[in-house]
Order: sequence, then structure tokens, then C-alpha cells
Amino acid sequence: MADAKQQVHLNGAYYGPPVPPRHHSFRSVGRSSRCCCGCLLCNLFMFLLSLLVALGVVVLVLWLVFRPNQPTARVDTASLVRFDLDGSSTLRYNLSLGLTVRNPNRRLSFYYDRLEALAEYDENRFGFSSLPTFYQGHKNTTVIGSILFDGTQRLLGDSDVGETYLRETSEGFYYIDVKVRGKMRVKVWIFKLRYNRPHIDCTLKLPVPGTGGKFESTDCDVDVF
Repeated sequence: MADAKQQVHLNGAYYGPPVPPRHHSFRSVGRSSRCCCGCLLCNLFMFLLSLLVALGVVVLVLWLVFRPNQPTARVDTASLVRFDLDGSSTLRYNLSLGLTVRNPNRRLSFYYDRLEALAEYDENRFGFSSLPTFYQGHKNTTVIGSILFDGTQRLLGDSDVGETYLRETSEGFYYIDVKVRGKMRVKVWIFKLRYNRPHIDCTLKLPVPGTGGKFESTDCDVDVF
């Protein structure tokens, strides 16, 4: 009889013990969010790295194609007619010089839109001169005419210019720095790229007026790129 009841019970619907519902873990959701953020940052980093590499390759190819070279500059002639410094550090001067600028590039040309020359003695600025603007094509040499510094200037620098002046007078030569600044553009094909501050620095060894010494042609330091 017990077996029959058991058989009847087994033939009915049997669901077994209740299965507890699954609980979602908030911690696992947090790990998934962090994983997604990490993937996004990783992808962004890889994109930026690829972009930098591509830009580097483009710059390298352009450099290999154009091979940009700095222009060269030279002071061919210079005449110091007057250079007198009195006890109050007032300088009376008359200096003229000729500057030659050359573009050695085959594929680059230059527009010198504004140029000015500054004269300094023992780190004291004493002269200023505006220069003509010009366009310089490929493999071109431009001679800038007479650059003139003439006038009177009180020297107010920190250096002991009087001692320097007396020493160089006895040696027979004055060392004067001439610096050319301005604005220029570089032309590549039909594109014109602006450069704000070309630097041309010339250190001139000039004979003391009246001593019969001769000025020797002097190369200048040029920084454009």
C-alpha cells in the first residue's frame, strides 16, 4: 500500500525544492564599468600615439624632400668714421656697413617683411637703423645697401663700458655687435609660412678711426627655423 502511494506521488508533478533567485552583484557591475573605462582610455591612448607617429612620419618626409637650410649672412664692408666715448658715458658714433644675405635652398624662398638693425657696444645698445624689405628666391644672394648708424647716445648698461673702451682703444680695435631682427615668411610651393623673429647676429672687429687698420669680411650667425 505504501509502495502504491509512493508510486502515485512520483507520477504527479514534482518540482523539487524551490530554487533561490539569482542575485545580481553590484560589485561585478562596478568591475565591468572600470573595465569599459580602461578600454576607452587604452583606445584613446593608442589613437593619439598613432596620430603622433603619423605626424612624425609626415614631418620626416617633408624634411627629406625640402632639406631646409639656414640662410647665410656676411658683412662685407664696414667703416667706423667716429667712435668717441666721454667721461659721462656719452657715445658719439658714425658706422656704416654692407650686409649680404644668401638663400641656399632649392625649394624654399623667403619674404623679409620687416627688418631693423641694432648696434651694441659692450652690451650697451647705441644705434638703430631700418632696413629695406625684400623677397629672396631660390639660390639667391641679396646685397643690402649701406646700413648707417650715426648719432649720439648715452650708454646706461650695467657693464663698465669706460674700461672696455680704453682697453680696446689701446689695442687698436673696437668690437661692436650688429643684430638684425624683424618679421619674415617662408614660401613652400604656394604656401607662405610666417616666422616672427629671424635672428642675424654679427660681431664686428673694427679698427680705431685714424689708425689705418683694415676691416675684414665677417660671417654672421643666422637663426631662422
